Amino acid sequence: MGKAIEVKGLQKSYKKLHVLKGVDLEVEKGSIFALLGSNGAGKTTVVKILSTLLQSDSGTVTVNGFDITSKPDQVRQSISLTGQFAAVDEILTGRENLILIAKLRHLKNPRQVADDMLKRFGLTDAADRKASTYSGGMRRRLDIALSLVGKPQIIFLDEPTTGLDPEARIEVWKIVKELADGGTTVFLTTQYLEEAEQLADRISILHEGKIIASGTLAELKKLFPKTKVEYVEKQPTLEEIFLAIIGKKEAM
Repeated sequence: MGKAIEVKGLQKSYKKLHVLKGVDLEVEKGSIFALLGSNGAGKTTVVKILSTLLQSDSGTVTVNGFDITSKPDQVRQSISLTGQFAAVDEILTGRENLILIAKLRHLKNPRQVADDMLKRFGLTDAADRKASTYSGGMRRRLDIALSLVGKPQIIFLDEPTTGLDPEARIEVWKIVKELADGGTTVFLTTQYLEEAEQLADRISILHEGKIIASGTLAELKKLFPKTKVEYVEKQPTLEEIFLAIIGKKEAM
């Protein structure tokens, strides 16, 4: 399938604070990759560097085959980024938000593009309402729809369900799965362990600026001590794996 993202030796410091300490990771095309970590682990810093919003101190990064340092424009043309908070214009309607982005991307027939996105994300009935009247889940759906205008090959979702209620969170999960099914590569950061467990093809755990474990959920489970069999063998949850791995590293 090939690599959508390759990162080697990524480092970043803010004055005396060493945030990233040699991060290595790979993301397969068309997959859902989850970067899991606590608050302050450096997840957003990784996303900002990969999406060309921030320069690294050292290391190499290729996104969609392009080096982010020498070919940032080509990287930007193939990606989209959705941050922790919905970046929609609340003065505009849902339709107007989408038409605006379609025009900024120089797409033909922006109104048709907007209508297609509204239908895809179940927002047709609310299309002509101002975004300020949307619920949290609707805003997030609109935000992701805006990110997909122009059909980017890679989408970065930085903690996309922060602050959402359980129902809205499930809506976003459904959208993420549909994106991957359609061939879009999804790079997801989250501190919600259940989210990574539900969505990700591969998971990397970022702790204190380093990737301390990577693999599929099944591979990560093998790092967890074998369960004690009493009556029924209980498989470890991702939360238990995460805490066990961090605990091991801190004890070293």
